Amino acid sequence: MKHRSGFIAIIGRPNVGKSTLLNALLGQKVAAVSPRPQTTRKKQLGILTLKDAQLIFVDTPGIHFAKHKLGEFLNYEAEDSLTGVDLILWLVDAATPPTEEDKNISTLLHGIAPRTRRMLVLNKTDLVQPDDLSARESEYLALIHNASVMHVSAARRLGLGELTEALIQAVPEREAEYPEDQITDLYEKEIAGDLIREACLIKLRDEVPHSLAVRIDEFKERENGMAYIAATLLVERDSQKGIVIGEGGKMLKAIGSAARKEIEEMGGRKVFLELRVKVSKDWRDDPYMLKQLGYGKRK
Repeated sequence: MKHRSGFIAIIGRPNVGKSTLLNALLGQKVAAVSPRPQTTRKKQLGILTLKDAQLIFVDTPGIHFAKHKLGEFLNYEAEDSLTGVDLILWLVDAATPPTEEDKNISTLLHGIAPRTRRMLVLNKTDLVQPDDLSARESEYLALIHNASVMHVSAARRLGLGELTEALIQAVPEREAEYPEDQITDLYEKEIAGDLIREACLIKLRDEVPHSLAVRIDEFKERENGMAYIAATLLVERDSQKGIVIGEGGKMLKAIGSAARKEIEEMGGRKVFLELRVKVSKDWRDDPYMLKQLGYGKRK
């Protein structure tokens, strides 16, 4: 059997489960996930190396109607991933009919990458009755031409074996692009920042929306094998700062505890995590701050 290898862009609107699917396919956590949309803010590779194949997934931010400069950057990141890949995996929510954002994605697919092979993957199929699932599939297929179709439930790990096999057959015959022990292109420092923000989204829920960013100020390896991480949580309002800190610092402590646990599981060693909160007014529309946080368009 010849070796197969290819780049697969995972696209979709916010909160359809793109990062959940990536983590499930890899069998370990490399991407932050939360119940809140737009958890993913940058492209990230997830590399699955098998005996006769290597699947290189490009996890992307959810494509949406932007309301600020940060949103524009997120859409740019997602749209940029459509070029230069071997396959586009369009992940949709089987539990809901196509939205205006889905229709926008359909337009992008036909405009930016009309000749790229594509696969429509219906996620959350465990939440849909079989008769309804067939109708839902037809609704989404009407938005995309010449696409194969797969059904999965990423959260429950259903259909992943069949999806993996279909992806292997869909990518070209080619040697592996990355060493077999590499699973992502991000450094531990960058993933740690995402895991801290994930903890914020989960703990804060609706109290503080996506006006929060994480800046890693220091990341050091200590002689005892422990990692020291200092990070700043940036919010846009003084009122948000109070919510993030919480009464007597309880919320900030809870965020730090949850984030530290995830970072330790990722790195396999103890972590000392120090968090502080700072107000940066309207940072999502501030080009300088966006660039400082790594949300600037690459030339």
